[in-house]
Parts: sequence; C-alpha cells; structure tokens
Amino acid sequence: MIGVVHNVPVPAGHAFSESSLDVLAQVEAVEKALEELGYRSVRIPFTKDVGGFIQQINESRVEIAINLCESVDDDPRFIAHPAAVLELLGIPFSGSPSAALMLTTDKAVTKNLLNANGIKTPYHAIYDSKEEPDPGLLRFPVILKPIFQDASIGIDQESIVKNGRELEERVKEFFNRFGALLVEEYIAGREFNVSIFGYPSPRALPLAEIDFSSFPDELYPIVGYRAKWDSSSFEYSHTPRGFPQNLPPILRHRIVATALECFHLLGLRDYGRVDMRVDVHGQIHVLEVNANPCLSPDAGFAAAVDETGVTYSDMVRELLDFVKLRSRSNENQTSHNS
Repeated sequence: MIGVVHNVPVPAGHAFSESSLDVLAQVEAVEKALEELGYRSVRIPFTKDVGGFIQQINESRVEIAINLCESVDDDPRFIAHPAAVLELLGIPFSGSPSAALMLTTDKAVTKNLLNANGIKTPYHAIYDSKEEPDPGLLRFPVILKPIFQDASIGIDQESIVKNGRELEERVKEFFNRFGALLVEEYIAGREFNVSIFGYPSPRALPLAEIDFSSFPDELYPIVGYRAKWDSSSFEYSHTPRGFPQNLPPILRHRIVATALECFHLLGLRDYGRVDMRVDVHGQIHVLEVNANPCLSPDAGFAAAVDETGVTYSDMVRELLDFVKLRSRSNENQTSHNS
C-alpha cells in the first residue's frame, strides 16, 4: 500500500487559504496517477497528533509514502517533521529528507550556506523585532520576505520598500503578521527557475523564465502571492511561464550549474526547484531553493516535466522508482552489515 501523506489545509475563506488548499489538488493528482499505474493508495493526513498518524500508517500497512506535506497544522516551520517521522518508522518516502526540508524552510540559513559556498544571493538583513535593519547597509529598493513562509505568502507589491522611512514604517507591520523577516535587496533582471528531477543522479529539466513584459512601470516584476493564487488579479494573468530556446549557451550552462550546485549543497533528493535572477551584468542571484515544489498538474514543476515529453503519471512512476531503488539499496546495505 502506498500512503499519500499530506498536511491538512485551512478551510476556504481563511487567510492564504488558496495556497493552503492547493495540497489537496496535489493529493488528487497523485492518487489518480497511482490508480492509472495500478497501485493502491490511501490518504494519510499529518497533524500534531503524531500518534494518530503512526496508527493510520500501521493499520493501512503502508510500505511506501509519497510525502506532500508543506506544513503541520498550517505552520511551515514544522515542514520537516513528517519526513522525520517517516525516517524514524523506516518507511521509504519520496522527496527530500528531513534535514534538507528543515534547512531550506529557513530562508536565512539557506542564504548563509549558499553565500559561504560562493553562491551569490541578494544582500540582506534580518528583522526579528530585536534590532532595526540599518538602512545604510542596504541598497534600495528592498523586499520584505517572511523567513519561514512559502508559496509567496507575505510577498507582493506592498513588500517592496523604496527608502529608509518606508522600511521603518512597514517592517514592524510585516513582522507582526508574519514573524521574522528577510530584508533583501531587490534584484532587477530576468527571473528563471530550474526544476531538478532524478535519483541518484539528478538532472535539470528545461529551464523556465517568467515573462514580465506586460507589467506597467508602476509594478515591480515579481511573482508574489497574487500572481500565484489570485486568478482575478493582473499579476496572475500577466506572469506567464515560458521555456526560452534562445538563451546564450554559456548563460544557460551557468544557470543550470548553479541550480544543481544548490540542490547538492542543501541535500535535496528526487526533485526540487531553484529560483534565481540574472541582473543586467549577467550575475546570477539565487532567490530561493525549494525542496518540495508544488506537484499540482498546473504548477511549474509539472510543466517542466511535461516539456520533456513525460506525462504526469510517468513522473509519479519515476518518483516511486527512486523510492524503491533507495529501499533496495538500504536493504542490501543492512544485509551486508548483518
């Protein structure tokens, strides 16, 4: 039996429910693919009731899990916990291990690790209410990003600050809503994302670019919450994803190499996505490393898979193959050591 492990989203109408409810679209798509592939599956929600979760795993006789958890009880800080419990139970599962999920959920820690290894990220300060960011150390405009949120929660046009006065006014408001913040220099330039797929040898899928050419001058070209989740917004309908074919080969190689380096450095596994900007000087700035990008059929990762000619069901088949390969390898290792 395959367990489709997922977080429980907030009900419709709650703040940011659009992004929270998307996990159910992922669950339904994976279940449909598993059925097409001839597998039996069971949904198993993960909440803070860990004992109840373990009971369901045992009662359902789960042998392999597809881990789609993006939070625990809608708290993104606990994103690594479902993977950690599966690791403790010895249940092989898809996606990154708990250590990688924990690292990449903390945007500040991720940036520090990348910078320490020579991978450029936008210069930043941290605001946790104890010490005001020094405007003299930052080059405006800057963008406020919640350190622990994903799905672009807390990121929109209002997140961009043009001067020190605005920063002083807005940073406290954002902290009260979202907790600790990155105050990050805004990087003008082209925005790319690279989806990575494979085990034990991950490969880069076709490189995607966000097209901001329809944005008016008064809007900063960013993929904020409205662009991802508010279908009635201007941003949603004017941030199409494309797969450019005419990039200079050297630039394409550098972008892909950077993405793969991030993937390996942070310990991602099976799949992931790296978002970055290329500034006017051709420098690459990593914006985010996503260890569990959305697997909805209409999301960026599935689009990159589709660009290679692989169907959604075959993508799920490959994910299962990765898990089975690890499971066999672990069994052989245990047999060898015993």
